Amino acid sequence: MMESEMLQIKVPASTANLGPGFDSIGLSLSLYLELQASPAEKWEVIPLSEELKAFPADESNFIIATALQVAKQYNKELPPCRVTVASEIPLARGLGSSASAIVAAIELADALGELCLTKEEKFIIATNMEGHPDNVGASIFGGLVVGCQLGEEADVEVIHSVDLELLAIIPNEELLTKAARDVLPAVMPFAEAVAAGAVSNLLVAALLTGNDKLAGKMMSLDKYHQPYRKQLVPHLELIEKEAPLLGAYGVALSGAGPTVLCFIEKGKTEAVKAGLQKLLPGMSLLPVEMDKEGAVVKGKSYTSI
Repeated sequence: MMESEMLQIKVPASTANLGPGFDSIGLSLSLYLELQASPAEKWEVIPLSEELKAFPADESNFIIATALQVAKQYNKELPPCRVTVASEIPLARGLGSSASAIVAAIELADALGELCLTKEEKFIIATNMEGHPDNVGASIFGGLVVGCQLGEEADVEVIHSVDLELLAIIPNEELLTKAARDVLPAVMPFAEAVAAGAVSNLLVAALLTGNDKLAGKMMSLDKYHQPYRKQLVPHLELIEKEAPLLGAYGVALSGAGPTVLCFIEKGKTEAVKAGLQKLLPGMSLLPVEMDKEGAVVKGKSYTSI
């Protein structure tokens, strides 16, 4: 098989929640997980990013194991491959690294096993694996997604028309999702849940109509998770206070954190970055864009070559 026929999979990172859209709103970001696969006698994973070298290099690797699991659901066996993996998505930072890995695995199974899955079918599989639709939906479809999972059913609406300038503030420290989930309350009073839902609804409306000021206000009024997670992410409060003074209209914890995402007025990204860098010298400040393509697969499935 020629090099040009190598199977290539590219999956964007994602941010979830955007404040009050807890476990339902996601946004794809221009950081990528990339796989290249070619036929081999046995499964072999070649990590091209330093962080990925900690993971298994055989079929027990999470991406390969997940791909095999998906194929098995359709009574398919995948031909072993040599898979190179590179990632710009930092692990355990609230940028959807696990969701992008799940989506990459589903795309790998779909291509190698000739499953012919639709994006909607991939979305349902990924949602049931991840446990919520926001990150995986953004990674599959690209753009801004609003999803809902009830039992094993999952639905999503995808919006590519929003125009956003974004700055990701990424600490060096990891924050595991389980730890961030453990600080959340087990129950919420009915009246408070109603108010939290109203804030989330208005956030979506403000994003769709381009009302940046209102969108930012709703991000700050989240009642679902940010008030509880601030104890784990002490820089969130500082950024919420300082970023609007520099040109950000909204600040939200990215997923479970500890990354914080700033939504910025047009043309002010560099000013916000420069100002916050002085206050947060030990963190990475990375301008990102909304990815509008979602997961992209190039090349042929090997059984058809």
